[in-house]
Amino acid sequence: MPIRHARVSLSGLAVAMLTLSQSAAHEIVGNRFFPATLGIDDPGVNDELAIPTISSAKTGDDSSFRQLDFSGEYSKRITDAFAISIGSTYSRLNPPGGPTGMGANGFQNLETALKYRVFKDPAHEFVMSVGLSIEWGGTGAASVGADPFNTYTPTVFFGKGLGDLPDTLSWIRPVAITGQVGYAIPGRRSTTTFAIDPDSGELAADTEFHPRVLNWGGTIQYSMPYLKSAVVDLGLPDFINHLIPLVEANLQTPVGNTFTSGTVTTGTINPGVIWVGNTFQVGIEALIPINRQSGTNIGVIGQLHFYLDDIDPRGIGRPIFGNAVQPANLFARN
Repeated sequence: MPIRHARVSLSGLAVAMLTLSQSAAHEIVGNRFFPATLGIDDPGVNDELAIPTISSAKTGDDSSFRQLDFSGEYSKRITDAFAISIGSTYSRLNPPGGPTGMGANGFQNLETALKYRVFKDPAHEFVMSVGLSIEWGGTGAASVGADPFNTYTPTVFFGKGLGDLPDTLSWIRPVAITGQVGYAIPGRRSTTTFAIDPDSGELAADTEFHPRVLNWGGTIQYSMPYLKSAVVDLGLPDFINHLIPLVEANLQTPVGNTFTSGTVTTGTINPGVIWVGNTFQVGIEALIPINRQSGTNIGVIGQLHFYLDDIDPRGIGRPIFGNAVQPANLFARN
């Protein structure tokens, strides 16, 4: 459940319910494994460690500059269905980035998230979760754009595999879609700064309104592990059988308090691939901006992600309140 390095995070509404049930490690619904994705959050609740996540892209600011981010995130299940995560990002802004145009380095605000799985249908490979993320204002550096106020983002997450299709459409069964819709609410409506007007020499006030933002996106993925284990074993090389090609969309639309921000949707379309092992995964994606406001070049993001519930199912990967689980075998023939 990776915590994103965007200034307005994508997470969701918390539901404080505790479920003490046993399940398989990872978010496996029927025959479907939903991997941790890089652009948006996956619909699962797991014990995970994503470190490092590295991204590089040119901003859509005027003037545009290159931003390099290093981030990490740790997620811990309290019960089988409820998890808490914490993460942060270190940003490097190349010139002309930063408040002086000379570049800047520093941490973004600390982020925490609560997530609860509310529904799971193995027969139809469907799962839904809700959660709440909080970006803690003032914990990061203003020089890299960290806000001095909190931002609260309730979100709904879902995943649906197509494994329930009829035999005539068996080649489409490895396809899955995931998505999320969140509503980011800044803890402060506006910020006013005062400065001397260079033309008149008088004190002038400048007010920036902080918009409420709809954070939305989705993925479409084709699981080669699912193809081998649940549809047909084509005898492909083992490396190919571990791949999940996918395309993600990660978008933000200001929808309230937009007096100074405007209402233009920004974001990226991210084609890429994830290699899935039994205890970790590696992913890489391109970051393709959807418009000039989103960026000026194609960027890249990569991540190393560990499945703690498979690495140590009776220790660090075990829910605090719940039973140990059996490590998952994503490649066994069903």
